Amino acid sequence: MTDQFANKTSSPVWRSDRPARSATRWVTMVGVWTLVFLLVWNYVRSGQSAPLLDPSAQPRPVTPRGELTDDERETIDVFKRASSSVVYLTTSEFGRDFFSLKPFEIPSGTGSGFVYDRDGHIVTNYHVIQDADRVLVTLADQSQWYARHVGSEPDKDIAVLKIEAPSDKLFPIRIGESHNLAVGQKVLAIGNPFGLDQTLTVGVVSALGREIQATTGHRIRDVIQTDAAINPGNSGGPLLDSAGRLIGVNTQIASPSGASAGIGFAVPVNIVNEIVSELIRYGHVRKPALGIVPVDERLTRRFRLNGVLIDSVAKDGGAAKAGLRGMLVDGRGYLRQLGDIITKVGDTTVSSPLQLRDALEGYKTGDRVKITYRRDDRAFVVTVELKYLN
Repeated sequence: MTDQFANKTSSPVWRSDRPARSATRWVTMVGVWTLVFLLVWNYVRSGQSAPLLDPSAQPRPVTPRGELTDDERETIDVFKRASSSVVYLTTSEFGRDFFSLKPFEIPSGTGSGFVYDRDGHIVTNYHVIQDADRVLVTLADQSQWYARHVGSEPDKDIAVLKIEAPSDKLFPIRIGESHNLAVGQKVLAIGNPFGLDQTLTVGVVSALGREIQATTGHRIRDVIQTDAAINPGNSGGPLLDSAGRLIGVNTQIASPSGASAGIGFAVPVNIVNEIVSELIRYGHVRKPALGIVPVDERLTRRFRLNGVLIDSVAKDGGAAKAGLRGMLVDGRGYLRQLGDIITKVGDTTVSSPLQLRDALEGYKTGDRVKITYRRDDRAFVVTVELKYLN
C-alpha cells in the first residue's frame, strides 16, 4: 500500500499543473497593466486635444419670455394688494433666573395674522398666542408693535389682539364670504412659514364641510380644506379667494411629518367675522346655554352613567325655570340627591359635556329647545329657553 501511494503522488500529471498556472497569471497581469496604460494614455491625449477652459466664453443670449398669462397677473395683483394686510407674530414667555431671580424673556414661537380694521385689531389663531406672555407684531413695512390681548374663542381657534399703530400703517384685509364657495375654486394663502415672512402659496378648495378638532377638544364644523401649502408659521394667516378677499383663517394641516402634505384647513370667514365682532365688543363670545354646570365626564363614567350629569343649576337660567335640578350634598359631604342626567338635546344624543356644547352650537339666545333627561330611572322631556353665558 505504501508503494502505491508513493506512485500516485509522484505522477507526471501533478507536476505538469504548476507551470500552466504560472503562465496564466503572467498573461493576466500583462493584460491588466496594458489596459491601465491605454486608459491613462487616452486620458492624457484627450486633455491635450480638448482644453477644459475657454477664454472666449460669453453668457448665452436670453430667450424672450413673452407676456404673463392672465392668471399670473391676477395672482401677482392679489398678492400685492393683500400682503400689506398680513402680519408676522413672534411670541415669548417670561422666566426668572433660579439664582439671581432676575426676569428674562424666552422666544416661544411664531405665527401669522392679519389686520382686521384701522383701529389696530389683529386676528390670528388662538393656539398661536395660547401660552404667550408677550406678542410682537411685525407689519408689512417691518415696523414692530407689542400687542394686547382683546379676547379669544378657543373652541374656534380664533384670537383678537390690538396694537397702537398709526392708522396710515394699517391696511385692513378685505372680507369675503364662505357660504357660496365651490370645490375647485382657486385660493391663495399668505403667511410666514418657518419665519419666512410674506410667503404666497396657491391652490384650490379641495373640500368643504370638513370637521376638525380645536385644542379644547371642541369640534369646528364647516371647515374649508385646501391643497395650498400651509406650513408651521402659516397658522393664523388669511386664505383668500381670487378676488383677494378673506374666505378663511388657516389653522391646521394634516401631516404625519408636521410639514405641508397638501391637506390644510381654514376656519371659514362667516364664522370668523361673527366671532371677531363679539370678541371686540365683549372680550368673549356669548354662547347660548342651558344654565347648568355639568359634572366632570370622568366622574360620570365612574358612576357608570350614560349622559350628562348636572352638578348645579343657575338660579336665573333656563334649566332652573324648566325644573331641572343638580346634585345635593349635605354639610358632611355626603351625596343626598343625584342630579338629573341629560341624554338628548332636541334629537341629538349627548353623553359628555363636550357633546352637549356641540349640540347647542346651532342655537341662538332666546331659542327654546327640548331636553330629554333621566331622574330616578324615569325619562322626562322639558322645553328650556337658552340664554347667553356670561
